[in-house]
Amino acid sequence: KFNNDFADSIRRHGFGDGLFFPQHEPLITGPATRVMSLRDGTKKMSKSDSSDNSRINLTDDTDTIAQKIRKAKTDPEPLPLEEKGLETRPEADNLVGIFAALAGRTKAEVLREFGGGQFSNFKNSLVELCVSKLSPIASEMKRLVADPGHVDSILINGADRAREIAAETMKSAKDIVGFVRKR
Repeated sequence: KFNNDFADSIRRHGFGDGLFFPQHEPLITGPATRVMSLRDGTKKMSKSDSSDNSRINLTDDTDTIAQKIRKAKTDPEPLPLEEKGLETRPEADNLVGIFAALAGRTKAEVLREFGGGQFSNFKNSLVELCVSKLSPIASEMKRLVADPGHVDSILINGADRAREIAAETMKSAKDIVGFVRKR
């Protein structure tokens, strides 16, 4: 939002042609662009939710992930056979969306495999999938936390590279808006 406001201001004041300061549109795609709470499928999953069971944290261990998914709110009906059946079932839609995103599949493909079945079997498969996808992330986070020197060196190198790139970009931006540079 800030970038777009800034670009508008630059153009309004007659600086640049819109190519250097372009408008940006958010790029949000995929089956789980908004992951909803495990406790209430109508609310966004959030770390600020008071219930730790409403979300899966990247630091959760295997048993915790399994427990949270198995306790995730669902209704007593079996999974629908097609996506239309998810429209009035936000919790089912959420879990199917999470599965689809982690598996790199569509919701329709997930329902072809699990539709008509009970949630317990689906949740067991979702547990396996979540653990296989999230455990490596948790392991890497633990490794990095245990080695702050390595993290610091990555941050320093990244800052140095960003500074070099930003210097060229800032020079161009200053030229466009007419800032006087130091000699």
